[in-house]
Amino acid sequence: MSLKQILKTLVDLGLSNIDAEVYIFLATKAPQNAKDIANALKMRNQQLYPSLRNLQNKGIINCTSERPKLFSAVPIEEALSSFINASLEEAQQMEENKKKILSFWQAMIKENRQHRE
Repeated sequence: MSLKQILKTLVDLGLSNIDAEVYIFLATKAPQNAKDIANALKMRNQQLYPSLRNLQNKGIINCTSERPKLFSAVPIEEALSSFINASLEEAQQMEENKKKILSFWQAMIKENRQHRE
């Protein structure tokens, strides 16, 4: 699988192109500060910082508390597991919503039938 295919797969799993590029860069490098990431990826800070926040919120990159902050990627296995778990949780939520909607729908149909009689 090529790097381009990995990038596309990460996008298919829900990352933006920028997020996927940043993740791949960090996954293949030692911890990096934001300036070095921006320079390496030829990216403006206005693009980079939201991406770093998104990736941190998804739990697939880490950040040190020291200055300058250093960013590093979690191993790809953990990142993929996070995506799978998020998808499973989303599917479970959809199933629960389906049950609620069907229950409401059936009650509404029953009520409409009673009003017609």
